[in-house]
Amino acid sequence: MTSSHSPMNQPQSTGLDKKTSAILAYALGWLSGIVFLFVGKNDPDVRFHAAQSIVFFGAVSVVNIVSSVLGSLLGVVGIVFSLLGLAVALLAFVVWIMAMVQANKTGGVRADLPLVGKLIAPYADRLADSAA
Repeated sequence: MTSSHSPMNQPQSTGLDKKTSAILAYALGWLSGIVFLFVGKNDPDVRFHAAQSIVFFGAVSVVNIVSSVLGSLLGVVGIVFSLLGLAVALLAFVVWIMAMVQANKTGGVRADLPLVGKLIAPYADRLADSAA
């Protein structure tokens, strides 16, 4: 975890505090991540949570679309891809709950998701700066 750059309960431009903004960045997956990348542009921790949401849930969406298409095209062998899609959806649900609980517990301060957090950390601030 990285230390916070701004006070924990400082309101964002939307009037939401850091903790609420961080939780909501995960609420609708990559869609809410995109929203909070722009809304939380003044808080690097909210931008970090938003970027994690975009990358993780965006990747999950791509894997589910590909496994669904392959599952429907390949007949009996496609069952394997359909099961893969189900496993990925279950994993995404667990990570979704974990991310929101972690954002709540840390008060919105940066907390890495497995695999994604370390990957995104160097780019989260630059991504949000270019979006601003």
